[in-house]
This record gives sequence, C-alpha cells and structure tokens, in this order.
Amino acid sequence: MDSEIEQRFVALEMKCAYMEDFIVQLQQVCVENQHLIDVLRQENKILSGRIQDLQENLEIPNRKPPHY
Repeated sequence: MDSEIEQRFVALEMKCAYMEDFIVQLQQVCVENQHLIDVLRQENKILSGRIQDLQENLEIPNRKPPHY
C-alpha cells in the first residue's frame, strides 16, 4: 500500500513539475507577445499620423479641366 501511495505521489510531483515548466514557457510567450503588441501599436500610431498628414496636404482643386 505504501508503494502505491508513493508512486501516486511521485506521479503527482512529476505532473506538477511539467505544469510549472509549461506555465513558465507560457508566461515567456505572453511577455514576448505583449512586447510585439506594443511595437505594433507604436508603428500603427506613426503610420496613422503620416496618413493624416498626407490627407491634410493633399488638396484637389475644384477647377475645370483644361479642355473647357
């Protein structure tokens, strides 16, 4: 009976160790993804500003075509 309990205890410890390792890996992926999201947000903000500047500087005159 003691051997069976010890085996179950060892199995639980192994599962716990694998779960801890998985959580550490998952946390690292989350940190990397958050960094990437921050970089992409910054790039998006810069590009949005450039597009807005281009739209403000782009003027289409309301004049008649040259053949009139």
